[in-house]
Amino acid sequence: MQKDSKVADGVGGANGVEVGPGRKKDCGKWQKPRFTRKALMRCCLVRWIIASTGPKEQDDSSDSDLELSSVRHQPEGLEQLQSQTKFTRKELQSLYRGFKNECPSGLVDEETFKTIYSQFFPQGDATTYAHFLFNAFDLDRNGSIRFEDFVIGLSVLLRGSVTEKLNWAFNLYDINKDGYITKEEMLLIMKSIYDMMGRYTYPTVRDEAPSEHVEKFFQKMDRNRDGVVTIEEFIETCQKDENIMSSMQLFENVI
Repeated sequence: MQKDSKVADGVGGANGVEVGPGRKKDCGKWQKPRFTRKALMRCCLVRWIIASTGPKEQDDSSDSDLELSSVRHQPEGLEQLQSQTKFTRKELQSLYRGFKNECPSGLVDEETFKTIYSQFFPQGDATTYAHFLFNAFDLDRNGSIRFEDFVIGLSVLLRGSVTEKLNWAFNLYDINKDGYITKEEMLLIMKSIYDMMGRYTYPTVRDEAPSEHVEKFFQKMDRNRDGVVTIEEFIETCQKDENIMSSMQLFENVI
């Protein structure tokens, strides 16, 4: 992921995925993507983690399992995490070393998320988006994220199917976690993304762009006109509408 990410340029270049020839993009039917380190490193959460491990640690694959010493929260075993995610054993080891270096307690808090995104998006204000993103990762709603929840979430965002990613996106937009998305919630998320991207994105973002996008998307998604969007409406509309799927690239560019 680049600091000066384009606002939207199609779901085909999703984070963590190199789009190979012949990969399908119609109605949510995708061929298996090619996973590469270069693609993985577009994600700023991964870059934050990997940057904290020295060259020797990154190349050292002698450890047979996750190191569990001196941490307040000890993660699940490596084999179990491998079965729950689409990361390799070596990738999980590398991610855990970085996570442990940055968060010795074994837990990451919201302030850390805000620091990460302010570093990667210095041209904007990332505070609000980091808050919403943290809440989407914080499944227990206890103010901290365990390593397991962190890598399981990353696995969905970087290597999940279209439906899995849309389920995760719905959870992000559903700010109060009541199972529905309101127009106000969608606007809050969209504005936070635009605020973080700042004034130096290309193409230039107009002030009214978030409201226009939300108005257009919400009308399409709220099929029964009851003022809220269910997860079924969200996923079905996104998968059937190429414009919405293309605009989801904005979301994928800021993980």
